[in-house]
Amino acid sequence: MSLKNRVLAWVEAFNRGDAKALTHFYAEDAINFQVPESPIQGRANICDMFTREFKQATMTCLVENIFEDGEWAILEWRDPLGLRGCGFFQFQDGLIVYQRGYWDKLSFLRMHGLPIPKD
Repeated sequence: MSLKNRVLAWVEAFNRGDAKALTHFYAEDAINFQVPESPIQGRANICDMFTREFKQATMTCLVENIFEDGEWAILEWRDPLGLRGCGFFQFQDGLIVYQRGYWDKLSFLRMHGLPIPKD
């Protein structure tokens, strides 16, 4: 399966809010680093992160572009509320070993009516 198709399958699981299905896309010691947050390491911790996030808000990823370069796939996305971002997925042996995502956390919190942390 091409990296593009793997990312499309990941998006399908994400849009279903299926944390367990998403977990199977990651290597056991994978890192998921959503830049507004601290990096999460390990398949179980990544599953916990998605479980928490799906309980907080209904999220939908609408694919705008997917690019492949070697062991990397790059996803440019938007959601129905207007938030935009991109994700970088590094694959080894068909599994995500590193993911980095860029999006505006403040806009996300406001769009979903979630509390804004005070620093």
